[in-house]
Amino acid sequence: MNKIGFNVLAWSAVVSDDLKPIIERLKTIGYDGVEFFVGSPEEKAYQEIGKFARQTGLETTTVFVLGPDENPIDPDAKVRGKALEKIKWTIDRSHDLGAKVICGPFHSAFSTFAQRSPTADEYNWSAEVLHQAGDHARQAGITLTPEALNRFECYLCNTMDQLIQLVKKVDHPNVKAMFDTHHANIEEKKLGEALRKVAPYLGHVHISENDRGTPGSGHVPWDDTFSTLAEIKFRGWLTIEGFTRNDPDFANSIGVWREFSQPWEMAENGYRFIKEMGEKHGL
Repeated sequence: MNKIGFNVLAWSAVVSDDLKPIIERLKTIGYDGVEFFVGSPEEKAYQEIGKFARQTGLETTTVFVLGPDENPIDPDAKVRGKALEKIKWTIDRSHDLGAKVICGPFHSAFSTFAQRSPTADEYNWSAEVLHQAGDHARQAGITLTPEALNRFECYLCNTMDQLIQLVKKVDHPNVKAMFDTHHANIEEKKLGEALRKVAPYLGHVHISENDRGTPGSGHVPWDDTFSTLAEIKFRGWLTIEGFTRNDPDFANSIGVWREFSQPWEMAENGYRFIKEMGEKHGL
């Protein structure tokens, strides 16, 4: 069966005790898991929150991004080396949390552009870094699922075609692909067709509305999405990723300038929406 998760970035990008009451309430709603952003440097907090989530009865997944000084597609091998070290550190912190899946656009640095189309060298550099990272992830029992982002946030992988090309180059059993309905709604012609293409490589799914608000409140083609997930027999996480301005530093870094939905409205109605769509389409 598929599991339903919620990304706590709707409240905070920092892993800390402040998340404990949120984790508890997500469990009461019915969620199977909680997704954390890995970025804050306090390593002990990851172990403590991971233990708390397990005690609460929730599984965990994680998400992270890379900056321009740790870019896997930088021409400088030293910068690519920093990227690998950051990914390994993230794998370790995710292991502390008890996560089995890491997602995010870590194929390249977030919001870092070259003012041109991606090159063959960049895909090769990214694949090399991700393959080495896959070896480290395998030791931790973790699957890496790089994410295609819209053209305004990255340029290496905007579509499933590009992401599939990269994952095939990586050629590692612990490196799969991720599908995010928000980004796909911008970049793909048809979400169902895109899901069919990526199906053999698909390891994680974000359920995100077109405006990053509550799933089901906007114009993402949800029937096409859920019917195709059932068709391809996807078995994995269906995790809601919605954003707010609760954490101003994080919100500013990703261009969130207004509230789309309140976090608990998003969590409660989003969970109900996924359950209803799953039942409707036999997922």
